[in-house]
Amino acid sequence: MVNLIDLHKKIREGDPEAFKELFKMTHARLMGYCRLFVPEHAIADDLVQDCYLKLWEKRSSLKPEQSVESLLFVMLRHQCLNYLRNKNVFLVKEELDSIKDIELQHLFELDFTGSEQKIIEEELIDAIKESIQRLPQKRKTVLIKSKLEGLKNKDVADELGISIKAVEKHLHQAKEQIRKQLITKYPRLFVFILTLFI
Repeated sequence: MVNLIDLHKKIREGDPEAFKELFKMTHARLMGYCRLFVPEHAIADDLVQDCYLKLWEKRSSLKPEQSVESLLFVMLRHQCLNYLRNKNVFLVKEELDSIKDIELQHLFELDFTGSEQKIIEEELIDAIKESIQRLPQKRKTVLIKSKLEGLKNKDVADELGISIKAVEKHLHQAKEQIRKQLITKYPRLFVFILTLFI
């Protein structure tokens, strides 16, 4: 059985054999995690290889108490999310089905880090909340009263002293603003985001 403390120490010291051992121990798991987000094998392989390269480049700055496996996982997670954010092609429904159940993400996180971080769905919820907070005040109020408090458009109009048409306009603008922000950040969830607040 590999002594991880010794292995990590040797990696920090620049031992290529120790790095090869780390690669053998983690590569298959990193590829499995990456392909939850990026099904294309070649692209996933590039993202994983980039993480190994970055780890090797910064090996001397690794702290003794730092888990190299955990660091690799976090680096890859950022790589995946950045790739998805920068990808300009919106995927169709069938391609979205390739995104695996969130429980698999939990399993990989626990496997690499021993603790849970925010999964992408939780990040999306936070992003929705943040997008709502960024709305102009009147638009935000209309959206909250209509979609979160469940009031009818007529009731919202009466309460705020505006016309029903104004309520509809605020709702439309709020939805478009939120969707635009979310799609930019999470392009692979395009189809899901389009259904928000319907």
